[in-house]
Amino acid sequence: MFIQKAIFIIMRKEIKVIGVACDHAGFSMKETIKKYLTQHSIEVIDFGTHSKESMDYPDVAHPLANAIEDNNFQLGIAMCGSGNGISMTLNKHKNIRAALCWNKELAQLARQHNNANILSLPARFIDEQKAIEIVEAFLSAEFEGGRHLRRVQKIACKK
Repeated sequence: MFIQKAIFIIMRKEIKVIGVACDHAGFSMKETIKKYLTQHSIEVIDFGTHSKESMDYPDVAHPLANAIEDNNFQLGIAMCGSGNGISMTLNKHKNIRAALCWNKELAQLARQHNNANILSLPARFIDEQKAIEIVEAFLSAEFEGGRHLRRVQKIACKK
């Protein structure tokens, strides 16, 4: 219980706004995550989708990535059925580091070692409680810098 309270304090102190985006497969999970974040005093910018009606994930992924690149906020959470398609789309953007995570450890390492700025979740492969645990781990972790910074700086193509 103490660890969970500490996580919430860290989250409220450092993270004020988060963008979220999903396709139809991730709609229910997105709504659960939005509720969780707002309950912890984090403003949520919702890029859609806004129903379970079939749609194309790039239509919501690009606006989320653009908003982060424009410094409207620092972090995002994205969902699609497998998490792969939305991650691939997000990672086409130069300054986006979307990490597909299906457990807490991956989410924590994505932030600590890769300075991930978008958490991608596989909505058809994890339940909503697991998603919340992963979100908590992602948001409570911080980039470690050091040797990881050198590696992160080499990610973007220099074409």
